[in-house]
Amino acid sequence: MTQLQGQALVGDIGGTNARLALCDLADGSISTPIIYSALENESLESCILKFRQETNSDFSAACIAIACPITGDYVKMTNNPWEFSQKQLKENCGLEKLIVINDFTAMSMSVTCLDRNKLIKIGGGEPDPRAPIAVYGAGTGLGVGHVIKVGDKWLQLPGEGGHVDLAPANMSEDMILIAMRARIGHVSAERVLSGPGLVNLYEAIAMRNERLQEGLTPADVTSRALSNPADPDCLEALQTFCRLMGRFGGNLALTLGTFGGVYIAGGVVPRFIDFFVNSKFREAFEDKGRFKDYLKRIPVYVITDGKAGLKGAAATLRQELGAIL
Repeated sequence: MTQLQGQALVGDIGGTNARLALCDLADGSISTPIIYSALENESLESCILKFRQETNSDFSAACIAIACPITGDYVKMTNNPWEFSQKQLKENCGLEKLIVINDFTAMSMSVTCLDRNKLIKIGGGEPDPRAPIAVYGAGTGLGVGHVIKVGDKWLQLPGEGGHVDLAPANMSEDMILIAMRARIGHVSAERVLSGPGLVNLYEAIAMRNERLQEGLTPADVTSRALSNPADPDCLEALQTFCRLMGRFGGNLALTLGTFGGVYIAGGVVPRFIDFFVNSKFREAFEDKGRFKDYLKRIPVYVITDGKAGLKGAAATLRQELGAIL
């Protein structure tokens, strides 16, 4: 085991903001992040240089988690106007080491170091420490990642699972899929399991009921669903969202046998966590016919730690530098 010292830069870059912080390489602790708007700053490079100046910090290594596929040197974000060359970014920021990973690869790595008090369990048994783990979550988009421990190292299994086809499981969900396909063509899971997806669900349901209200935001749909009395279309949209989150999570669990647990991240679910815990989520997660008993054993956790992505980036960097997590 390598005893690390000093600080490094960690970043969590989503569709809206860049969150940058310092990581203590010795123990993985994270400083309070500084948030930079993707619309108000011209590039990731400018944000890193601004962060270095504002914090007066000295670092030569960085791990940046990005909400898009990482398939080569050039990175072009999916829901964010930024694009850059990793090699050029490393040189321009004076870094000796730069690791750029998918944001849900980082989120997957976060489960190696999260405080259990910042997890809310929703059903299932105890996790198998030798088994694969799945992490998914709704935010600006729908992220998916996996991780498994091999020997002393955690192996990341990145992917773009949020863009698989939406898989409805009853007639009501079928009708939502048909309505959305007529409007937007291909309907991926992300088209419903995200902040914008919640609005898509509401619009499909409200159009079916001939009482669509234009211009609602994800926050509007959530607040109206939880109000007393509730807006019936917003309530159905939120209920459908929770149920489809369960179906999607159950599919991930089946695909890789994730007896290490399924973790839900992202900024959407924690906004209505009580509603989510008491929804049909778990029922839908296990609703896989002959494999219901198989899925009953797999625990699901909601991550409530706001620094989880940054901690995952730090864990990735520390392991790469020789630490055993």
